[in-house]
Amino acid sequence: MNIHVRIGDNRSFALKQAVLLYQDGNRAFATLHEAQGRQDGAPYLGTGQSVTTGFLEKLAAGLGASLAAEVLPERVLARTPEMIAWWSSAQHRLMFFGDGNKETAKLNGKMYPHPALVFMIHGRELFVRALAENRRPAADTRLKSAPYWNTDAHGRVCLGSMRVPEEVSASSLSGWEHAYFASEFTHPSGAVQLTTHPGGFLGLWSSLVGRRRFPAKFLADANETLQEFVQKRGEQ
Repeated sequence: MNIHVRIGDNRSFALKQAVLLYQDGNRAFATLHEAQGRQDGAPYLGTGQSVTTGFLEKLAAGLGASLAAEVLPERVLARTPEMIAWWSSAQHRLMFFGDGNKETAKLNGKMYPHPALVFMIHGRELFVRALAENRRPAADTRLKSAPYWNTDAHGRVCLGSMRVPEEVSASSLSGWEHAYFASEFTHPSGAVQLTTHPGGFLGLWSSLVGRRRFPAKFLADANETLQEFVQKRGEQ
């Protein structure tokens, strides 16, 4: 069996250990085996021993899944090696539209009130949801769909040519938010109800020119809690 791994430079890897996973229904355990060399053939696996937590931490670090220690700001809601979620308070933001429509051209480059939002980065994907209340959400807080084009029913953002930060860390969160709103909203992403406003998406944002607050009554229900939002992204 030939295995090819692209890691960006030239290195020589040798088989040292192997992990064997045993499973019976929902129960599983793993054993660690040393690779034994042979002069006249392929290596073989030695006697197994139970996998320890220390070994798994070392393995995760070697695979690039380590997480540097950092002080998390109050607005961070959840953090794992693969994901970080945070909330942003209601505020005025510039919006840009780029679909070439005459109606959206009238709305382009203006300041609008926005609801409080929940952002999440999973891997290198960005997700956005809205909040009905301007306060830090709890695990059981029900989320609303973000009322923006380029964002699908799962809250996943079509990044397109968006210039996002290179790193995913607590210090880069403002950069991700800025990248999202500095890009152009160009199209709806799939079958998703972005707002309950009777005039739809364009009617909503047309009505918000010069307003002080975003009317939460026009936010569509996302049919999930914050807990469900941060858990389901890896499953989709």
